[in-house]
Amino acid sequence: MQTVFDSYVDPGLVDRSLAASAFGSMWLDMARPSYGTLSGRITADLLVVGAGYTGLWTALHAAQRNPNQTIVVVDAERVGWAASGRNGGFVDASLTHGLANGKTRWPNEIDKLEAMGRDNLDGMQADIERLALDVDWQRTGMLSVATEQHQVGWLGEAADDGEGRFLDQDAVRAEVASPTYLAGLFSPDTTAIVHPAKLAFELARACSDAGVRIFEHTNVTGVEGSGGAITFTAGDATITADRAVLATNVFPSLVVRNRLQTVPVYDYVLATEPLTDDQLGRIGWANRQGIGDCANQFHYYRLSADNRIVWGGYDAIYHPGRKVKPAYEDRPASYRRLAAHFFITFPQLEDVRFSHRWAGAIDTNTRFCAHWGLARGGRVAYVNGFTGLGVGAARFAADVCLDLLDGTPTERTELEMVRKRPLPFPPEPLASIGIQATRRSLDRADHSAGKRNLLLRTLDALGLGFDS
Repeated sequence: MQTVFDSYVDPGLVDRSLAASAFGSMWLDMARPSYGTLSGRITADLLVVGAGYTGLWTALHAAQRNPNQTIVVVDAERVGWAASGRNGGFVDASLTHGLANGKTRWPNEIDKLEAMGRDNLDGMQADIERLALDVDWQRTGMLSVATEQHQVGWLGEAADDGEGRFLDQDAVRAEVASPTYLAGLFSPDTTAIVHPAKLAFELARACSDAGVRIFEHTNVTGVEGSGGAITFTAGDATITADRAVLATNVFPSLVVRNRLQTVPVYDYVLATEPLTDDQLGRIGWANRQGIGDCANQFHYYRLSADNRIVWGGYDAIYHPGRKVKPAYEDRPASYRRLAAHFFITFPQLEDVRFSHRWAGAIDTNTRFCAHWGLARGGRVAYVNGFTGLGVGAARFAADVCLDLLDGTPTERTELEMVRKRPLPFPPEPLASIGIQATRRSLDRADHSAGKRNLLLRTLDALGLGFDS
């Protein structure tokens, strides 16, 4: 059984559309501030390792909680250079990688988790407005679309559960004109879109304004001590800190026991040139919603402030060995597949060309959403495993890390989601064998009207998974 995305697309059209594309994140293709490299010895009340969203929200909120403490943020590369500068810019209220995943794993606290997620999204918007962060924030809502007949029923069930307003074929195509759309579900309040790199750069600015010291090109490779002050080494630099938060996400954790908890999964993205008024008029999209389809191998897409279509997803590639390597990013097969699927979705845009192509590694765990822990006698907190929905959840995760370090129970730290760790992925080669078998099964499900085979049903029963 074929899906709509198996339809034929002229290879020459794909070639022409990609011919002039630059390799690298469109979001990072802009002027940005630089921060110095740390050398020598320094002390801090709080050290944050990692200058992406999680680390920057941690430092900012720590400074707001106690303006008198000394806070240092270090990053092995540059502020926002990894996932925070490469994602699609969807800010989702969900802390659990969607309502269905949350209901399955934490049925007794899903209402609380949903409310906390909405409060977190509202709080993020309030922070952005109060601090005057220039991040192209738009509270657009999310449009989920069915591109196969069996997905129409899924959206109807989600609407019945209160997740949004069901749109039939005519209604969804009136919002965005794609011949692939069979139905839609619009959720108006649960999603915003943002310029992801600007969000990182502006958070760093706000941190600096609050007295936080930020150092780039400072790669922490060692940690010693527990119970008292902790010593971190980064090249010829030494940082002694009373407490620390590890916000390294997809990269190997400084806490060795945490290294089997996640695997890096590569996600691939294209961005078009700015659409003309005529081109945009062909497809509508006047309300600028974020869009995602319903397949296991799904696409996500949105408009940028200058009317480029950012188009990503579908391929979720795991490379054996759990390595994060730049060599994995320029993958022509994935970019060609994405381009073909773009023209299947919007055949009226055959004159559109792609300006950028890029990729990044997602930190994926077996429950699809963040997990937390403490190490070094309770003086080091960490969080990992956002699995592609971390733009909003990172802010919540930062507050959890600070709560854990404070040691006083809060509503956040009492959550079962926070207290319990997910099952780890197995070591190699079992991880590769299992992940590739799961990916093939997910593809087969998409080509079998959504029917899940024995492997997927078993993983569902065990609470295990692999997702992008």
